[in-house]
Amino acid sequence: MKSFDVARTAFGNTMRSKMRTTLTVIAIVIGAFTLTVTSGLAAGVNQTIDDMVAGYGEEDELFIMPAAAMGMGENTGPGPQEYDPEEAHQESEFGQAMLSDEDIETIEGIEGVTNVDPIFFVSADYLEAQGNQYKLNNLDFPANGPAMELVAGELPSRENMEITIPDTWLTIFDEDADDYEEIDPEIALGETVEIGISNMVLEQDTFDAEIVGVSTQNLAGIGGAPLPSNALNDALYEFQNSGLDVERPDAFVQAVASVENLESNEQRVKDALMDEGMVGMTLEDMLGIIQSVIDAIAWVLYGFALIALLAASFGIVNTLLMSVQERTREIGLMKALGMSSGKVFGLFSMEAVVIGILGSVIGVALGLGGGFLANGWLTGSGGPLSTVGGLTLFALNVPALLAILGVIIVIAFLAGTLPAARAAKKDPIEALRYE
Repeated sequence: MKSFDVARTAFGNTMRSKMRTTLTVIAIVIGAFTLTVTSGLAAGVNQTIDDMVAGYGEEDELFIMPAAAMGMGENTGPGPQEYDPEEAHQESEFGQAMLSDEDIETIEGIEGVTNVDPIFFVSADYLEAQGNQYKLNNLDFPANGPAMELVAGELPSRENMEITIPDTWLTIFDEDADDYEEIDPEIALGETVEIGISNMVLEQDTFDAEIVGVSTQNLAGIGGAPLPSNALNDALYEFQNSGLDVERPDAFVQAVASVENLESNEQRVKDALMDEGMVGMTLEDMLGIIQSVIDAIAWVLYGFALIALLAASFGIVNTLLMSVQERTREIGLMKALGMSSGKVFGLFSMEAVVIGILGSVIGVALGLGGGFLANGWLTGSGGPLSTVGGLTLFALNVPALLAILGVIIVIAFLAGTLPAARAAKKDPIEALRYE
């Protein structure tokens, strides 16, 4: 009997008891479906993170924070810590460790660092446009500009007084529109707005800025708030800290350093920063934590799916054992006509593989169809997650799908070995006498 004939016969035999086979296949479909959806979700979210990393532009950047803010370095253990007046001046009102001007100069002096942008909080009062004032809960950091997803215009230049606004703010320029998604984002470009801000003694001043871009919020939250240019951000910060007779030292929550040939110099620069009581992290370092959590959750879901497949394997064993029992005389006849025990084993093993192939193909197809449909509905226009720019909820992972098919077929084959071995051991004379 040729391989094709074995496969055709095996498929025909599995269809003899349609109800029993169908129930066994359904159990495999559930496991394959779960594995497919899990792999697609993990691939989709990780692809989104990779796109976010790629969106930060061509510059090789390190995000630098005080080691104490990360729970690292000296004097960060449990128990009371010794008071250092100089370090106290570098803490925010919430006790968070901050970078000083001296720290910025130290970073600039590290070999390989080509540019350093300090990041500081600016708390503006309002934005005025079209004769109306709107509350400004927060402004984004200029350093986040390269990661911003724009729907119109461009990023603010470093030197000019410019700003971007989120697409949800477009209703400022078209109050008759029912939804901001109906408004052409180009309508805001070139408009001048006023930023109102108060200083330390609650004196208020305004700064003019031109809208040069419109953003949409991405998965990291970037693009959901107006983004000032470096020049505008510096002017707002300088006025915000003015008004007192006593000069306050500058304090920065972190800094973004551009490093020449980061791939080669990354560890050396990080070590130099650690020697100075600072920690440098790439975007991959920070988002890698998120990816690790996602991968851990995915493996838990994989585990549940494998349990379902394990249960399905017992279904295969039961189905084929019943088949062997029902076809005892048939087995005796096949062996009496010259079919070897090895071919009988192969025939019943092939029946198990056929069940595995049917369940895995149907499960994977349903998983892919459901995953892409859900992705289109959730992230497409008008979907619940449509406002999260750049989000890919489900993605195709071909190696993972091939691995899923392979694992299921192997499990089905192993599950079929016991019934196949029992069929192969049947004595043809005794089998022909079986009633």
